[in-house]
Amino acid sequence: MYIFKERRLPSPAELFIVGFHGPRLPDALARRFGRGDFAGLIFFRRNFTAPDDAMAIGDDLEAVMSGYVPDPERRVLPPILAIDHEGGRVQRLRGQVTVWPPMMNLADKPPELAESVGRAMAWELAACGFNVSFAPVLDVHTNPANPIIGDRAFGTDPDAAATRALAYLRGLESEPGLRGCGKHFPGHGDTETDSHLTLPTVRRDLETLKAVELLPFQRSIAARIGMLMTAHVVYSAVDERPATLSRTWLHDILRTQLGYDGLLVSDDLDMKAVTAGQLGISDDSGVVVESLLAGCDAFLFCQEPERLQRAEEALIRAAENSSTVRDRIAESAARLQRFRSSLGGGRPIRERLQKFPVPEHLRLREQFLP
Repeated sequence: MYIFKERRLPSPAELFIVGFHGPRLPDALARRFGRGDFAGLIFFRRNFTAPDDAMAIGDDLEAVMSGYVPDPERRVLPPILAIDHEGGRVQRLRGQVTVWPPMMNLADKPPELAESVGRAMAWELAACGFNVSFAPVLDVHTNPANPIIGDRAFGTDPDAAATRALAYLRGLESEPGLRGCGKHFPGHGDTETDSHLTLPTVRRDLETLKAVELLPFQRSIAARIGMLMTAHVVYSAVDERPATLSRTWLHDILRTQLGYDGLLVSDDLDMKAVTAGQLGISDDSGVVVESLLAGCDAFLFCQEPERLQRAEEALIRAAENSSTVRDRIAESAARLQRFRSSLGGGRPIRERLQKFPVPEHLRLREQFLP
C-alpha cells in the first residue's frame, strides 16, 4: 500500500500482470510476487522445465505458488496465473496437453462443438494450475493480408464468429475458478501489420466498425464477460491514438456507450506498437499512465523488467501529482479485486494430470482438424 496525499491506495504495481524468463522467477520478482505486489503472472513456453510434460508443468506452477504469502495488510486473493491458450498458432503448452487446431476451423461447425472445446481446454488448464486463459479471440478476420490474427479468429462473419466465440467462452468458464478474456478490443481483424512489431492503422468508418469489429464485443458484454483485452491499433475514424491509449475508445465507447464494467487489461506494453519510436515520443515510460487514464485497469508486461520498473515509477510520480490518477488506481484496483475473487487458487490437480494425454479430448480435436 502507498500513502498519496494522506490517502491510502494500493501500490500501482498491483495493477501489473508480469512475464519472466526461464522456469523460475528471478529472486527480486519472486519476493515481490510472494508478498502480493503484483496482480499476477503470465506464462510462456519458456517458463517450464519440460513444457510437453503435464505433470512437470503442474510442478512448476506449484513451485511458483509455494512462495505466495501476501503481506497481512493485503486482502489475500488468488493471483492471476494466465497463459495464452487459444489453439492453433497461439498455444504455449503442447505435448501431453492436447494440441488444438486453430479456432477458424470451428467457423462452419455447430456452436455446441466450440463450447465442448472450451470446456476441454479449461479442464486441462485447471489441471495444470492456471486460472486465466487469454482467450477467446473476438476479432473478426476480414483482411486476408492480416499477419497476426487470421485463423486465430472464430470466423469471417461477425455474427457467426461471435456465436462460436461466446459458446467457447461458456465452455471455458464452466470450469470453476477459471476465467477467459475476450480480445482485442475494438478489433484486430482488419490490420495489415503486426502490433508486436509496429503500430497498425485501420481506416474503416465508424459505422462499419460498429457493424463488424464491435459486434462480438457487444455480444460478449451482453453475456457479462468478466475480462477484455485492448488492441494496440489506431482506428483513424475515431482517434489517432491506439485504442489502448484512447479515452474515446475505452471510456466513451466501451464503458459509457457499450456499458462494460468488467476488468480491462492492456495487451503487452512491451510490444513495439506502444513504444517511443512508434508513438513519436522521446520517453515511453508514461504510456502506462496514459493507458490508465484512458480506462485500462490492468497492464501486461511480458518481456522487459526494466520497462516494468520505469512504468511503476511513472505511475507513482503521476499519483503523487494527480488526484485523477489516484482515483483511477483505486477504481482499477477494485475491479481487479472483484475479478480475482472469482478465481481458483492456482494449484495443480494431480489426479487429472495423471490422465494426460486425455483420449476424449483427442477425439474431440478430430472433429475440426483441417
